[in-house]
Amino acid sequence: MNDLIPAPRDIQTHDQDWADLQRAVALLESPTLTARMAGIVGAPLEFAVSRLPAAVSKRMHGAVQAALTKATQAALWSMDNAPHKAASTRWHKLAAATSGAVGGAFGFTALFVELPVSTTIMMRAVADVARSEGFDLAELSTRQACLEVFALGGNSSSDDASDTGYYLARGFTTDVMRHLSAELAGRVISGRDLTLGVAPKEAGKLLAKVVEKVAARFGVVVTEKFAAQAVPIIGAATGATLNTMFTDYYQDMARGHFIVRRLERKYGEQAVHLAYTRINGRLAG
Repeated sequence: MNDLIPAPRDIQTHDQDWADLQRAVALLESPTLTARMAGIVGAPLEFAVSRLPAAVSKRMHGAVQAALTKATQAALWSMDNAPHKAASTRWHKLAAATSGAVGGAFGFTALFVELPVSTTIMMRAVADVARSEGFDLAELSTRQACLEVFALGGNSSSDDASDTGYYLARGFTTDVMRHLSAELAGRVISGRDLTLGVAPKEAGKLLAKVVEKVAARFGVVVTEKFAAQAVPIIGAATGATLNTMFTDYYQDMARGHFIVRRLERKYGEQAVHLAYTRINGRLAG
């Protein structure tokens, strides 16, 4: 039986849901992570990135992809699956700051060692927010949604200039899932959620593809972070500051992302998307 999709005005009649959606829009459409880093570093990040050794830049994508893969396994599978449990935001920021300080103090070698650690901490922070919004960490769709958060920090070089905004950034994982649907015998993938109950081998294949796509976007801001931390003397302080900012940013993105997804469960994707667009238009106006 098909459920009726409420009109956008139905969200407005529920004060708390409407307030939550407004909060989500404000978080998700805030200045990008690159813009925030530029404000901290105090110099054009493009110049800092251009000073990176070619060998370091070449290794970056592989390191980011590996870090995201390990973070997904270590962070999501080690957390208590307790939906609606309040998120602990301060602990994750402190842990990220510590790992960033160590990475910044010892140069490029330590940065590559620090990346999987800091990424796992940030993934735990994202999953913590997802759990607090009532999502089941055992569900494949929740793990996919946690990975999607890391695509909200920056665009890859292959993106079209108009490809901005939350829904456009989020939509690329939908395309990945659709392309894989033919490979999953007897399984159906629709919308932005994966059908529950896929076999472990299939789930691993799906998450690996999502990681591959997310890494292209996450790698943009990670490269800029590496460049900023590479500045002599101030590397440790910058590393701690940037890691704290990274964690804070992705916690905000996760809060907005999972508020939207929670409301989509209640009102339907189309209704929430239309309401989101309306709110965003008012904020931009």
